[in-house]
Amino acid sequence: MEVMHRTARSLVKKLGSVSEITRSEALAELRLMTKNDAESRLIIAEAGAIPYLAETLYSSSHDSQDNAAATLLNISISSRAPLMSTRGLLDAISHVLRHHATSSSPSAVQSSAATLYSLLVDDSYRPIIGAKRDIVYSLIEIIKRPNSPPRSIKDALKALFGIALFPLNRASLIDLGAVGALFSLVMKDGRVGIVEDTTAVIAQIAGCEESESEFLKFSGVKVLVDLLDVGTGSSERIKENTVGALLNLVRCGGGGVMREVKEMRPGAVEGIKDVMENGTAKGKSKGIALLKAVEGGAKKWDFAEVERSHSTRDVLLAMEGKLQKRVQG
Repeated sequence: MEVMHRTARSLVKKLGSVSEITRSEALAELRLMTKNDAESRLIIAEAGAIPYLAETLYSSSHDSQDNAAATLLNISISSRAPLMSTRGLLDAISHVLRHHATSSSPSAVQSSAATLYSLLVDDSYRPIIGAKRDIVYSLIEIIKRPNSPPRSIKDALKALFGIALFPLNRASLIDLGAVGALFSLVMKDGRVGIVEDTTAVIAQIAGCEESESEFLKFSGVKVLVDLLDVGTGSSERIKENTVGALLNLVRCGGGGVMREVKEMRPGAVEGIKDVMENGTAKGKSKGIALLKAVEGGAKKWDFAEVERSHSTRDVLLAMEGKLQKRVQG
């Protein structure tokens, strides 16, 4: 362990070198260390690497920017507090995301968005990150851009999902144009994984009072009903997310949403029943509550019961599981 401490201190010292070659070599070694050894991540953070890594996100060198962003992602999976306590870190991440279509490398954009998702596992950071409108705006722009790489879109969607988990962030997401961008993605992108992640974000944003008018503006209820229809061949996860979105709209919205939900065609009702029969435990409870709403028998306690069954622990476990797959080597 002492050897690891000495190695970390030596590499961090090299990050401050006047030699670009020395800095680049140190960055590559730190990236490899944080990929292969989870124990090294906190040690490297405590050795003072994070301010240097954040500064390197502004680099014009794509290799340096990539290595710095990947190392920050790897550290964040094990040690989030050192990142959030580093002054200027979120501004540096914002810089990478803001220039996603110009000077930032695609890999750095992806690692930066994934780092946000990692930080958002901690619910105390969600209001802080959600208040950074430049970050939220840039994430939305990434999913709106027609030629954004699929990996960039998926990582941006995961970050938006983490932001939307904090209820007070949802109105800001709506204000910055997230709803239109998300439904456009559902309509234009046929890749199942991306539609699954998109509907997960939609389901969260639906859970606020401001969602009704925005969803109606973009024919959101009709799009969700189409996804539920058994004839569309949506995956189980898409249908479960869609049930959650419609239930949140009914719970938070008014008569306009309820009318559209009650008018859904038989194929969509069959989709709800499919979730009730084959979905997860959470999905089944949401399906039951939504079907009651469609049939006109839902009461306020139905929705409250579903809310209590929506375990924060389940969400966190799912987020942690996805992060382990995003370690960057």
